[in-house]
Amino acid sequence: MGNNVAKMIDHTLLKADAAKEQIIKLCTEAKEYNFASVCVNPAWVKLSSELLNGTDVKVCTVIGFPLGASTPETKEFETKNAIENGATEVDMVINIGALKGGDHELVERDIRAVVNAAKGKALTKVIIETCLLSDEEKVRACELSVKAGADYVKTSTGFSTGGATAEDIALMRKTVGPNIGVKASGGVRSAEDAQKMIQAGATRIGASSGAAIVNGLTSDSDY
Repeated sequence: MGNNVAKMIDHTLLKADAAKEQIIKLCTEAKEYNFASVCVNPAWVKLSSELLNGTDVKVCTVIGFPLGASTPETKEFETKNAIENGATEVDMVINIGALKGGDHELVERDIRAVVNAAKGKALTKVIIETCLLSDEEKVRACELSVKAGADYVKTSTGFSTGGATAEDIALMRKTVGPNIGVKASGGVRSAEDAQKMIQAGATRIGASSGAAIVNGLTSDSDY
């Protein structure tokens, strides 16, 4: 696996009970393994940015997380605040209920609010929460993400009923084409899992098991 895969991993800690010491450990590991980023809740962005200053490791955070059911205006503010605190990547959750209800205009406006707030300052990844969607809805969510100008589509929060599958990654890659990133997250616990996702078309892996993945081990972590 080695460093090539390490540079595709967003080293993730999004649990509600994550304490400062664990965030410090996350950032230390990210520097050690040269991961693409750390992915933390917004409250930890400033600390992570300070700890990773002068390194190649990006600071990624989550917007409208984990339910996606806040307003576009709230997500826009959250994005701007995160960027002010040092985030250079933002993973936003779509309004899943709006998508399932056929309100595609709201879904697009929701994504665009974050994309516009981040433009020129941070990458935007759009979490579509595949486990709650039909294949048709997954395709539509990806199409709306591309239309709204997102940089990546992402499978899952890791906090719903399921995580990434190679089948979903392949469908998402087919839908967005070659020029948009696809991120697999939720349940990627081993080097074998990561390879399956990469072969299916993933260009980024979200995992709390980054160290295990690059060391060829398997973690029992949920995310």
